[in-house]
Amino acid sequence: MIAERRTVSNDEASLAARLALRQFQAQRMARTHADVLASPETNAAATFFLSDLYGTEDLAQRDANLERVVPAMEHLLPPAALETVADAVALDALSERLDAAMARQLGPVFSEGEYIDAYRKVTTRSDRTRQIEHVESVGMTLCELVRVPLIGSTLSMMRGPAKLADLAELQNFLERGFKAFKRMKRPQDFVSTVVSRERAIMDRLYGGESRPFELEATAA
Repeated sequence: MIAERRTVSNDEASLAARLALRQFQAQRMARTHADVLASPETNAAATFFLSDLYGTEDLAQRDANLERVVPAMEHLLPPAALETVADAVALDALSERLDAAMARQLGPVFSEGEYIDAYRKVTTRSDRTRQIEHVESVGMTLCELVRVPLIGSTLSMMRGPAKLADLAELQNFLERGFKAFKRMKRPQDFVSTVVSRERAIMDRLYGGESRPFELEATAA
């Protein structure tokens, strides 16, 4: 995963195609989930999902940290935090592979119709189903994490050791997710809302709908 990202970063055409794809997908998700982004209670969690789980920024350093976190920090983190990290690694690896295939097909300039065609032609329903399942797993493990006693204090105390171990970005990732989900009264409802919409869009894409992204949004 990291090696592939580094290869792309050294190829301007591939980098432009990947960035265009990520921007399209981030904008589409922002439209689909506009209501949870607008809600004061769910805005932080929705922003975390769009930026930290599927954003346009270069996440190579975080990925490097994620791949070595278990041996480095398993004695510091509770099981729920380690599970969140493991789910994020699995999600990122799969998303990277799917994005690479889509970007090669589309290039840096494409229409919504061309995106839809590429989605159907170069990625499989089974892979897309697993991608959504990983998103759901990350969300639900974060729901469990916020219920761990004293986890907020534990994450705060990790800042120094994480920085010394060159794991500061990973620690920030966990802390951002914790703070975002802690703000919600019913975080599971938020995750269920996002996941149900993404599954509905996937079904519409593979079902041949001409306008697969047009869903009736419901509040989280």
